[in-house]
Amino acid sequence: MGATSYLKRDLVAVLYSDHHGWLLGWLRKKLGCSQHAADMAHDTFVRVLTSSSDLRGVREPRAFLTTIAGRLIIDDARRKKVEQAYLETWMALYGDCAAAPSSEELATVVELLTEVAGWLESLPEKPRQAFIMSRLDGLSHAEIAERLGVSVSMVKKYVAQALLHCLALNETD
Repeated sequence: MGATSYLKRDLVAVLYSDHHGWLLGWLRKKLGCSQHAADMAHDTFVRVLTSSSDLRGVREPRAFLTTIAGRLIIDDARRKKVEQAYLETWMALYGDCAAAPSSEELATVVELLTEVAGWLESLPEKPRQAFIMSRLDGLSHAEIAERLGVSVSMVKKYVAQALLHCLALNETD
């Protein structure tokens, strides 16, 4: 372990000892569940420890920690929303005819869907809408053009832009 790693570990240890209790209380108020708050506090410090941030530049540690924790809360809510939508779709398609997906299958699918949702969220509004209407809603380019108030050729460009964007992000992962 290099000197930089030891320094970071020590800075995280100080940050933890000085602010963990406060962060846990803040998360308890925000989430309304002690166990979920403890998990989020743990995840926040794991994120701090594994990030490439230079902690020596942190002037407001509580603001720093709440920013990270807030982002983790958003990620968790997004993941739960994707999981719920997947399970609802599964039940609508298969009902009682098929066994529900295993927890491993569910985790894999939710991870993939969350990643794709993140890619789509990073797109500009109209390309994202065009892609979703085309690929998920099954609308024709003409129907999408009418809904978005653009030409059919623009819809084709939007869908292509979204596909290329997702492919590029997939290759970087």
